Amino acid sequence: MLRWSWLRTAAGRLRDGWRPVVETTLAATVAWVLATRIVGHPQPFFAPAAALIVLGQARGQRVRRAVEVVLGVAAGVLVADLVVQALGPRTTWTVFTVILLTIALAVAIGASTVSVVQAAVSALYLVVVSPVTESLVPFRFVDALIGGGVAVVASQLVDVRRPLAPLVAAFRRTFDDLAAVLEQVAAALDRHDASAAVAALEQARQLDVEPLRDAVLAAGEAVRLHVRRRRHIGRLRSVDASIGQLDYAVRNVRVLARAGVTFSRLPTPVPPELGAALRDLSRAVEAAGRALAADLEGAEEAGDRHAEDADRAALAAVRTAGRLFTPGQSLPLAMIVGQIRATAIDLLRGVRADDDAAVLARVDEALGLPAV
Repeated sequence: MLRWSWLRTAAGRLRDGWRPVVETTLAATVAWVLATRIVGHPQPFFAPAAALIVLGQARGQRVRRAVEVVLGVAAGVLVADLVVQALGPRTTWTVFTVILLTIALAVAIGASTVSVVQAAVSALYLVVVSPVTESLVPFRFVDALIGGGVAVVASQLVDVRRPLAPLVAAFRRTFDDLAAVLEQVAAALDRHDASAAVAALEQARQLDVEPLRDAVLAAGEAVRLHVRRRRHIGRLRSVDASIGQLDYAVRNVRVLARAGVTFSRLPTPVPPELGAALRDLSRAVEAAGRALAADLEGAEEAGDRHAEDADRAALAAVRTAGRLFTPGQSLPLAMIVGQIRATAIDLLRGVRADDDAAVLARVDEALGLPAV
């Protein structure tokens, strides 16, 4: 039984991650073919190796990593050549000196960890496996250039027609997950179910906007590599600010879910209006996600409609929660009402063109607080 479970898990991972497997395999193979059959290099080890190293980096960092790999190979080859000429190949002192000088040089010029490792491995390979000769020195550099270039091209082929599509999908997934947590909290409170509230809290703790930040970096790299798509850069800048507001909203919902667990354990009844307010807030989250996705896709009219929907749903949630904010209410209820307000503010700041003061005034008016 355990074996079948492991096989199902492995099959699921392959199903979800087949694209990087194919992408990396093909890129390394193409780099090898180009170096051997087109350029005519006798031992193009660094061509597929460079492709593997570059594609092993997160999207959004691959162009920079490709440059670092090429420079790392060049630095490693130079150091190895000089040391071998002075101390001879395949000696302990040669290995020690090559590693020391290569790493020290890379660190001194402020190279990244990838560059440091690549330079050291390149130099060590040339000293131990294939001693440097004058005719082979440029081959190593060209091999790394081929591998890095193939990797960059391969990483962009999947999304060449729609470079923002992965980012749009990531936005929708994140907002859908956030809305689902609010629905779970509402359902748990409706049933006064502490175990369901704990499960909702666990889901809230899984929420993370870092994949969105990575998706923005990847989209930015894809857009900059396509001259005709550079008009999207302005959209990416505005989305980057929205991610900050979404991060605040995620933190608010975690606090809300934690208060929901406490409230579900109290003997006092849960007002039915509380579930209605949370569901309105959930609809506001979904609409906000659709608004930002539409803006990324250039559908401005649709984005405005979804932003209006988010505005109405968020203010409806605040109004309903405000009617529960009366003297004598329990602390968990007061905390939930406060987090509904805070989440609504962060959502509207993320999707509306209003300034922060205007958003705050509108939300507090819906809550029934006096104007400042």
